[in-house]
Amino acid sequence: MEASTKLCCMDFLALRGFLLSALILNFVLACQFLLLQPLVSALDGRPEEAAALLEKAQQHVKVKRYSEALNDLNAAIEADPTLSEAYRHRASVFRQLCRYEESERNYGKFLEMKPRNSVAERELSQLLQAKGALESAMNLFDSGDFTKALEHIDKVVLVFSPACSKAKILKTRLLLAAKDYSGAITEAGFMLREDEDNIDALLLRGRAYYYLADHDVSLRHYQKGLRLDPEHSELKKAYFSLKNLLKKTKSAEENEAKGKLRLAVEEYKGAIALDPNHSAFNVHLLLGLCKVSVKLGRGRDAISSCSEALQIDEELVEALTQRGEAKLLIEDWEGAVEDLKLAAEKSPQDRHIHETLIRAERSLKLSKRKDWYKILGISKTASASEIKKAYKKLALQWHPDKNANNREEAEAKFRDIAAAYEVLGDEEKRTRYDRGEDIDETGSGMGGGGFHHPFQGGNFQFHFEGGFPGGGFGGFQF
Repeated sequence: MEASTKLCCMDFLALRGFLLSALILNFVLACQFLLLQPLVSALDGRPEEAAALLEKAQQHVKVKRYSEALNDLNAAIEADPTLSEAYRHRASVFRQLCRYEESERNYGKFLEMKPRNSVAERELSQLLQAKGALESAMNLFDSGDFTKALEHIDKVVLVFSPACSKAKILKTRLLLAAKDYSGAITEAGFMLREDEDNIDALLLRGRAYYYLADHDVSLRHYQKGLRLDPEHSELKKAYFSLKNLLKKTKSAEENEAKGKLRLAVEEYKGAIALDPNHSAFNVHLLLGLCKVSVKLGRGRDAISSCSEALQIDEELVEALTQRGEAKLLIEDWEGAVEDLKLAAEKSPQDRHIHETLIRAERSLKLSKRKDWYKILGISKTASASEIKKAYKKLALQWHPDKNANNREEAEAKFRDIAAAYEVLGDEEKRTRYDRGEDIDETGSGMGGGGFHHPFQGGNFQFHFEGGFPGGGFGGFQF
C-alpha cells in the first residue's frame, strides 16, 4: 500500500510538470504570433501603415509641402525598411530640394533593391546634371558671367530641382548683378509667397526696390527682415546705409532751398559718394548738384554733373537745359545752343528753355562778329577822341604803302581798322553795336555789304588834319 501511494504521487508530479510545460509552450507560441506577425507581414508585402504613409507623402509633394513629405517617407521607411518606392520618392524629394548628397544615397539604396530601374537611373542622371550646373553657375557668378550663370540655373538646375532654394537665391542675386531689378523683384516675390519670412528673399527684394529708387518699399522689406533677425549683418548694413542716404539728400535740398548753396554742394557730393552705383537715384542728385553749381557760377563743375546725369538718362530735359546754361557761363556758345536746341525739341512748350535758347543764339552770333574795340586796342568806355587817336595811330602803322614787304597782311589790317572806326566813330552806329545789333544787316555797308575803305585799287591816299607826318599822302580827310 505504501508503494502504491508513492506511485500515485509520482504520477501527479509528472502530470503537473507536463501541464506546466504545455502552458509555457502555449505562452511562447502566443508571444511569437503577436510579436512576429508584423515582421511576417512586412516580408510578405507592404504593411498597411507604410503604404498609407507613402501615399500621403505623394500628396504632399503635389502641393509642394516637401518637409511634410519627407517626414512621411521617413516614417514609411521606418515601418517597412524594404519598401523600395519610399527610397525612390525620398530621393526625388531630396533632388527637388537640391539636397544632392542625400538624394544620391537614396537613389543608390533603391537601385540596390531594384537594379537597372530605368526611371531611377534617369532621375539619378538628372540629379548629377543639376548638381554640376549649380556648381558651374556659382563659379560663373564669381567670374562675372551673369548671363551664362542664369542659363545654367534656368535651363538645368530649376528644371530638375524646382524647389531648390539655393538656386532661387542665386538666380535673384544674378538678376540684381545684371541690373534686372524688376526680374529680381519677381523672383524674390515667388520665394516670399512660399515663405513670407524668408530673410534672404526680403533682403534681395529690398535691394531691388532700392536700385529702382523706390526707397519706401525697400525700407519696409529691410524692416521686416530685421524684425525676424535684428542682428542680421547684411540687413542692418543695407537699412542704415539707405537711411543715411535719405538724410544727406534731405539736408542738401533744404540747404539749397535756404540759399546755402555751398553747403548744398557738399551734401549732394556726399550723398552721391555713398553709393556711386545707385544710378536711378544718383541722376536726381547729379541734377541737383548741377543746378546749384549753375547758381554759384561754377560752369565747368555744372557741366560735369549734368553730363553724368545725361549718361544715366539721355532724355532728361532739365539736365540738358542746365548744361546749356552752364556752357553760357564759360562762353561755350555753340555748345550751349546745341544743348538748348535739343531741350527745346524735347519740350517745345517750355518757355524758359525757349528764352534761354534765344539768349544763347544771340551770344553765339555776337561771338562771331569782329570786336571793333579789340581791333582798335581800346576799352568799351573809350571816348570819341580816344577812338580817333587810336584809329590814326593804327592807320599810319598799317598803311599798305608803308608795309611793302607784307602788303597783303597790311591791307587786311588796314581794312579792319577803317571798318572799326566807321562804326565806333559814329555815335549812333556805336550805340547799336554795343546793344548787340547786327550792323552789317541794317545797311551800314560793313563786311559783305560793300564797305568802301579809304584806298582803292592799290592807290592809297589820305590826309590827316595838319598834314601827314613825313608828307607824301593826300586825299583822305578827317
